[in-house]
Amino acid sequence: MGNLYRAVSEVDARATVDAAWRAGVRYFDTAPHYGLGLSERRLGAALADRPRSEFVISTKVGRLLEPCDSGGDDLANGFAVPATHRRVWDFSADGVRRSLEASLTRLGLDRVDLVYVHDPDDHCEQALREALPALAELKAQGVIRGIGVGVNRWQVAERFVPEFPLDHVMLAGRYTLLEHATTADFLARCAERGVSVVAAGVFNSGLLARSEVPADATHDYTTAPAALVERARRIAGICRRHGVALPQAALHFPFGHPAVRAIAVGARSAAEVTENAAMAAAEVPAGVWSDLRAENLISPTVPVPLPKAFEKAAG
Repeated sequence: MGNLYRAVSEVDARATVDAAWRAGVRYFDTAPHYGLGLSERRLGAALADRPRSEFVISTKVGRLLEPCDSGGDDLANGFAVPATHRRVWDFSADGVRRSLEASLTRLGLDRVDLVYVHDPDDHCEQALREALPALAELKAQGVIRGIGVGVNRWQVAERFVPEFPLDHVMLAGRYTLLEHATTADFLARCAERGVSVVAAGVFNSGLLARSEVPADATHDYTTAPAALVERARRIAGICRRHGVALPQAALHFPFGHPAVRAIAVGARSAAEVTENAAMAAAEVPAGVWSDLRAENLISPTVPVPLPKAFEKAAG
């Protein structure tokens, strides 16, 4: 939706959302950062004719978009869009309100369901002191329904969970079939406090996205180390013995943990959405998880999905 790395046409972007809707997807996540607002504009347009009560939408605060005339594109930040704006870190109360107001305008909505404080790694104190209390006021006013933090490292989220009554944590790429051992205890603490976790980046930015893992697969948006490629191939081999595709197992794995309420999966085409939905609906035999655990590819204390785990996400 935000032209990550390469352009997606308006037609294809709309078709992607339409395919997600047909597949039963009702939670949509976006952010000002994604394509300098393009993701929000496209998502809002695609959902404009849907009943507002039938979908959940989240966006993020922490980066204000300020107009600039530098020219060029935004590929340095990963997005194939014109560099019409620049991102300015701002976790102040005023910045949060301004950011959300701009997001609502781009989305064409008068409210969103959930707002995440986005990537506050270097701004934790200000986020705790200003951003989160400002979101609490907006929640009390009915502008938003839930408050969360969206991070790439669980250690950052752990700074917030004990100190503020969060509703959600979005954790990208850190609770996956490939990498989960150090994160499970944090998720347990979230569950104890009633904080729901949205697991994003379940394919580790590409390494778990295909049944056959190529040598040049990506991990955390760069070339994957050889050791991780080998680990992913071992996981894929066990999945294959059970007739399961690697990405199918990757989609199901996070739901084994009681803290995980949903996963967020990116897609740039209707075909990708349809494929992901089919894998989500298919069963993963219990033998996959037991064999992976026997090979020390799933940590011994980490919970694994029960049959029909995806029904929890829809309930």
